[in-house]
Amino acid sequence: MKYTRFFCLGALVVAAAQLPCVAQSSSFLDSSSPAVAVASAADSDQPDSVLTIKKRVDEVNVLFIATDRHGKFVRNLNQNDFAILDDHQPPQAIVDFRRETDLPLELGLLVDTSGSVRSRFDFEQQAAVDFLQHTLRHNFDKAFVMGFSSHNQVTQDFTDNVELLSVGVRSLHDGGGTALYDAIYRACHDKLIKGQSDHPSRRAIIVVSDGEDNQSEVSRAQAIEMAQRAEVIIYAISTDDSGLILRGDKVLEQLADATGGRAFFPFKMKDIKNSFNSIEDELRSQYIVSYRPANFDADGRYRSIQITALKKDLQVRARRGYYAPRQ
Repeated sequence: MKYTRFFCLGALVVAAAQLPCVAQSSSFLDSSSPAVAVASAADSDQPDSVLTIKKRVDEVNVLFIATDRHGKFVRNLNQNDFAILDDHQPPQAIVDFRRETDLPLELGLLVDTSGSVRSRFDFEQQAAVDFLQHTLRHNFDKAFVMGFSSHNQVTQDFTDNVELLSVGVRSLHDGGGTALYDAIYRACHDKLIKGQSDHPSRRAIIVVSDGEDNQSEVSRAQAIEMAQRAEVIIYAISTDDSGLILRGDKVLEQLADATGGRAFFPFKMKDIKNSFNSIEDELRSQYIVSYRPANFDADGRYRSIQITALKKDLQVRARRGYYAPRQ
């Protein structure tokens, strides 16, 4: 994440004032970008020439959820109800805190089409279509559909057209192995990485799978790292209907926990639809905090995030950390 601000300095007030005049961005500069860039907007012999300075200010933005002991969302909290640690230290400053219910959604629907999910595949497709119809807002939200087995394939690219997305979901066909980690990595890297959009948005992936990866070229750790770099929340809906806690279930939990998401384990067919409904509700029930970390270095290393509720019996779910940009 980075925060860049542009300032205009008049020729007679360079040392006296800095007036914001152009734009603001809520993401870190790319590692190839200079920390400070200076450009002249006019030739030096013109008396009204303007000097533009681009200055980076480190800022972290974190979306998170607060629930009570019964798992219900708590939507009336404020900044003083939480404690925040970045790299085990309190932030240097809290820039903003608010309940965030209306950010545009950028969603990736990743559907496991391997042979192991065949028993509930048709029902899962219908539940996914219903979710998209109820969740996406025209000219505001957008989503894409990716199927994956041994390889991944985008059957519908980003759009707000639910009919096109529905066709993308229904064109998926089951069969083959499972390259879950590859699918998550490619979805985050190719579609959701921060910097591809000029506007703030809530980026999430919904994975429908049994979690049993047997074909990926990248590791689970690499898939999680790419999701964290892209600031993507992963929600997982298990296709396992055995009633047992299998290895794939633990994988889905790890993917969700590391990114501030949640894993669902529907046993009955109707519970799949309920899982999608819970995800929709959660996407509209989040808080966002923006802060400047203490002792920040643009060294590319991983920095942990810990947000805790000060009120008794409240639980917070947020991504566990992020990667600082590298100079």
